[in-house]
Amino acid sequence: MKKSFDLTDPKHEPARVVEAIKHQLRKYIRRERRKAVPEEFDFWAFDCKVGREGPEREVAEKDLGRAIDEAAAAQWEAIYVEVVATPVKRAGKAIPSSS
Repeated sequence: MKKSFDLTDPKHEPARVVEAIKHQLRKYIRRERRKAVPEEFDFWAFDCKVGREGPEREVAEKDLGRAIDEAAAAQWEAIYVEVVATPVKRAGKAIPSSS
């Protein structure tokens, strides 16, 4: 998902607009997680980027909401959010060698 969201709306409070954006992003992530993972991979990881007009900085999936809150607090007109799902293979634990 690569989308620009308006943070201002004359009909709604800014807090409600921010919550609506977060809800839409959580809904997208849930929908992507339900998709079948390719056979050689274990799960979906999400590469997230945010910015004013384009992808300016990378954020972790768990910090996406915080980045939207910071943009609203800085009174941005809009925020660009990019969330890309990538399949990931789980890293196995290293087996200690017995000497």
